[in-house]
Amino acid sequence: MKYIILRAAFLALIGAAPLAAFAQSDSCAVIVNVFGFRNANGDLGVAVFSSPDGWPKANEKAFFHHEFPIQGDEATAQFTLPPGRYAIAVKHDQNENEKIHRNFMGKTKPKEGFGFSNNPEVRHSLPGFEDAAFRVACPSTELAIALDYK
Repeated sequence: MKYIILRAAFLALIGAAPLAAFAQSDSCAVIVNVFGFRNANGDLGVAVFSSPDGWPKANEKAFFHHEFPIQGDEATAQFTLPPGRYAIAVKHDQNENEKIHRNFMGKTKPKEGFGFSNNPEVRHSLPGFEDAAFRVACPSTELAIALDYK
């Protein structure tokens, strides 16, 4: 009798495994419309963060990072993410070197455009993760981000 119960439990577990794997692999479409490019040189860099760790500068700590083409004065980035909470940082990488160029003062104002999900106002410091955080839900989530050239 003990053997039958253990075997039934094992078979039930195996039968449920594909369902659990499917539930974890759900991906939602994310569409990010970025506008306000000064020119169509270079590309749009998109970094998606799932936590404040590395936000917003450390692309190596981003959950997702990719470049997308620019079409005139706008660009659309389309990708998939699991449902959850994220924050996005974007940049107009005019010379495609994956870095933000700054003015002659060195570490002050960027010369290339940048922006964040939720379009928080940027004054003297970059916004925090919480200021840019948003929810990704299925089937799709769409955002609009305005570039800022300081």
